[in-house]
Amino acid sequence: MHNGNSIKVLSGNSHLELAQGIAEHLGSPLVPCVVKKFSNGEINVSIGESVRDEDVFIVQTGCLETNDHVMELLILISACRTASARRITAVIPCYPYSRQDRKEQSRSPITAKLIANMIAVAGCDHIITMDLHASQIQGFFDIPVDNLYCEPLFVRYIKTEIEGWRNSVIVSPDAGGARRATSLADKLGVDFALINRSREVRSTENLGDVAQFLVGDVKGKNAILIDDMIDTGATVASASKTLKENGAAKVYVIVSHGLFAETNLSSIATLPIERLIVTNTIPQNAGSLNQVITPPPSPGKPRKQRMVVIDISPTLAESIRRTHNGESISFLFGELQP
Repeated sequence: MHNGNSIKVLSGNSHLELAQGIAEHLGSPLVPCVVKKFSNGEINVSIGESVRDEDVFIVQTGCLETNDHVMELLILISACRTASARRITAVIPCYPYSRQDRKEQSRSPITAKLIANMIAVAGCDHIITMDLHASQIQGFFDIPVDNLYCEPLFVRYIKTEIEGWRNSVIVSPDAGGARRATSLADKLGVDFALINRSREVRSTENLGDVAQFLVGDVKGKNAILIDDMIDTGATVASASKTLKENGAAKVYVIVSHGLFAETNLSSIATLPIERLIVTNTIPQNAGSLNQVITPPPSPGKPRKQRMVVIDISPTLAESIRRTHNGESISFLFGELQP
């Protein structure tokens, strides 16, 4: 434990609600911090109290206006370093540029590595993130990285909120997510299936128009589709249609990072899914989204909310507490109790 210093939680503008939730779970108020832009677009940071010799945790996620949020994080880290903070941890629930983790073709950048370099050069000592798009991103850093998983939260939700979960199949929408899906299936003790698909169609106007080949049996079972992020919605659309065509009784979609940046939300309302479950690694307005993606109710029946947001602030708060106290965080990788 760091004797004589305390936890100081700061936040940029990307996800103040999550930062506030983390601070409440820790029983420590957010450090007053003003992050604003000058008229020419430059970002200015003002930290309202001393962080000298303190254990600082900066909460900043990668979402809309990603470039601004990355610069805010870098400037906050640098400001805390020059203010003599003892240790600086960047809490990045959704790592920016995580999909640019390798060279797809000649002259392609590996931007996830560039972000890692900039964070380290700014003066960061430690990273806490969640469900990295590719685990090898941890190797881009020469500082410790704790990649937390949403899986324990998903296991608890499935067991408590999905009726008949024992008669379920965990489905990966592509080969890249097979490991994630098999791990969840093993935790639940249910079967696993895989969809092999083509990525030729990416238009949000033609969601689902992609060749699909299901490997596994979902007939008469609840199909639980698991993925790390939803952006255009094309993957979810095509996979859910394939599952229904192959006889799935109900289709549930569980996603770690709900970007919805290019998603045609009205198209999701027409999909054959029972529920869409996301976490709040990205700011989510569940009420507004439900108004769009939930179809009108049948006559005489109440309108069911189609979108559910799982709060990750308790998990991040506990990881911060354990990091500060020098305790193992392996507990957070196990199954959470209902």
